[in-house]
Amino acid sequence: MPREYPDRPLVGVGAVVIHQGLVALVRRGAEPRRGEWSIPGGLVELGETLRQAAEREALEEIGLAVEAGEVLEVFENLQRDSQGKILYHFVVVDFECRFVSGRLTAGGDANEACWAVANDLKALGVSEAAMRVIGKAVSRNPKPETET
Repeated sequence: MPREYPDRPLVGVGAVVIHQGLVALVRRGAEPRRGEWSIPGGLVELGETLRQAAEREALEEIGLAVEAGEVLEVFENLQRDSQGKILYHFVVVDFECRFVSGRLTAGGDANEACWAVANDLKALGVSEAAMRVIGKAVSRNPKPETET
């Protein structure tokens, strides 16, 4: 099914990965939001669960093996074109994901990947919706204290 002008909403997932007080981000390589920093994720494939999709997308887009845990948020991305026709309609389920292994690297349709501190999200141009979801995950995963 095409992403642009779909005949029904498309189901997607986001993998919010917090590790050692940092959040994994991707710079989108495709529309919608091409060029913007965001949460790694993508569409659910036929036959996979939402959690499996989040884990697969994390591995494909940022090279990290993760374990998808609790749902942080469910939201819709609904955009219309200048004639009022539905251009995009995604229903996205964002999961809190626990880092298991790997090295952060961009893959799939991500142009770049980085670890960021929550205070830098606004300066990176991360959307308000993504910052809200990331904030929920950060509050559940405080930065570990360093040993003295």
